[in-house]
Amino acid sequence: MSEAYGPSWPQRIGEALGSVRQSGARAVLALLGIAVGCAALVALMNIGHSAAQHTRQLFQGLGSELLIANLEATVERGEPMALEPVDLPPGIRAAAPLAVSVATVRFNGESIETMVVGSTTYLNEVLRLQVDQGRLLSGYDELATHVLLGASLARQLRVSSGDRLQLGAYGFDVVGVLAPQGYNPMLPVNFDDAVLMPLPGVRRLNPPPDVGTLVALGVDAMSLPQAARSLYQYLQSRLPRHEVNVQLPRQMLESLAGQSRMMTWMLASTAVIALLLGGVGVMNVMVMNVVQRRREIGVRMALGARGCDIAWLFVLEALLLSVAGALLGVLLGLAGAWLFTLASGWSFALDAGSLPVSMGISLVLGLFFGLQPALAAARLQPVVALRDD
Repeated sequence: MSEAYGPSWPQRIGEALGSVRQSGARAVLALLGIAVGCAALVALMNIGHSAAQHTRQLFQGLGSELLIANLEATVERGEPMALEPVDLPPGIRAAAPLAVSVATVRFNGESIETMVVGSTTYLNEVLRLQVDQGRLLSGYDELATHVLLGASLARQLRVSSGDRLQLGAYGFDVVGVLAPQGYNPMLPVNFDDAVLMPLPGVRRLNPPPDVGTLVALGVDAMSLPQAARSLYQYLQSRLPRHEVNVQLPRQMLESLAGQSRMMTWMLASTAVIALLLGGVGVMNVMVMNVVQRRREIGVRMALGARGCDIAWLFVLEALLLSVAGALLGVLLGLAGAWLFTLASGWSFALDAGSLPVSMGISLVLGLFFGLQPALAAARLQPVVALRDD
């Protein structure tokens, strides 16, 4: 059996590698063009994926059974009644009002303007409050000048449980310091930086705030939409002079995740444009190689090389540039995404699909932009190529 005609694949790849090395700076610039576009695509896809994962973790931290009802008085100042366990609408396990104001806290000569929250003891169950020092507020504290401090505020003022501080014109005893709660974008206040007191206590502030928010805990996550409708109907019937808007953390965070994905793909399309420019750079290198190596092409054809052998030589050169650029781009993109998430305080989450997508687009572009110069080289006539100066 006769041997197959033409060079072997290892020989073809070796010749393509040699040609790429001889191209020098042009090949490096084309490789960097592919690498930059691929790195941008990988980085943006992984940043978007990490942002979506961070949003899901935030939702889990918020509580999958939490509802937020915003109350806005339309006629006159008013305050909704605190809901008792026997008075709750269907699907609601516990609910607590929030009256939020701003006041100046003074302790040991230091003054800090901070948020003050008045609520009931049901807030402990709804938000699952825990303390690092002291105790939580109870029903016996309603008429007393007792407060809880958020973890960050207590650390900033260097206040401990049992200390006494001034809030407005009154002195208050700190009965506890909350454990770090974390930021909840659904709530009107960050409890880590706030003072928490019984709802009757906020009447000591000047001016006393209205209750503008009701936080509720659903029976289970599956029936939360139905519980939200029940809560809306209940509040609207009990508070006809208020506008009621019930929000679910799931809905808001799913919307944020969807917007994040859309922005990621929009930015990824920009990265694809950068990849296209890198492909144009590969095509420029290939065209220049064909022009400079016309005599070599003529000699190869005169010695028996076929047009497909010549075409494969240049196609492999383009593919090698694309593969090298894609590999470099993947490493740079992953490093950039990791650094971005680290600076943002997120956990890096690898988007496994970004690697084959970026590599695949790079190879397709390398093949597409390298094919035309390769076919042009394959169509050269040996006599014409050898006669060129």
